[in-house]
Amino acid sequence: MPLDFSPVFAGWTDIAHGAAVTIEVTAAALVLSCALGLAIGIGRLTPRRRLLYGACSAYVTFFRGTPLLVQLFLLFFGLPQFDIMLPAFVCGVIGLGLYSASYVSEIVRGAIQSVDRGQMEAARSIGMSSSLAMRTVILPQAVVRMIPPLGNEFIALIKNSALVSLLTIDDLMHEGQKIISVSYRSLEVYVVIAFVYLVLTSTTHYLLQRAERRLRAGGMVQ
Repeated sequence: MPLDFSPVFAGWTDIAHGAAVTIEVTAAALVLSCALGLAIGIGRLTPRRRLLYGACSAYVTFFRGTPLLVQLFLLFFGLPQFDIMLPAFVCGVIGLGLYSASYVSEIVRGAIQSVDRGQMEAARSIGMSSSLAMRTVILPQAVVRMIPPLGNEFIALIKNSALVSLLTIDDLMHEGQKIISVSYRSLEVYVVIAFVYLVLTSTTHYLLQRAERRLRAGGMVQ
């Protein structure tokens, strides 16, 4: 049977809408994962504060040790049993963000630990507090080292966002499945969906590479 992309072209507005929703979900989840991952990553660097360290470690263990799909279903189907009703979009963003934060936290922790300890000692010797030294001396150096692994995590987040279609969110995958339900051209639709995801991930990779080059050119890393 010859390939027929006409149903996909006829539904290009739906595909475009789905791609826009995918970008929105991913961007919102990215903000959440970066903010939470930074806090957890720093929390994992304070073993003397046992409660904080234990809570952060337990978070990472749970979210890295259980499937993302199960976590999404816990939010979408589990919370209503406690009379907590969240829109599907919010559940998708929270689920993706919480899951990704567990990986971002390890990236943050590793990058901070890779900075020479003498940097902190030097900052403290001129009167800086630990928090000020972390913000102004350690983190700027660690940021550039985070970019390559963060790039991989961001790309994984884009691909993982396909799972939110199971929460009835009108993302790229969900819109494609609706086209399939009326056209029965699954191969053609999935080929186009794969291409759109490839464009999104390639664009993300390119932008992160440019950001890394600019930071290196600015002398933020040796």
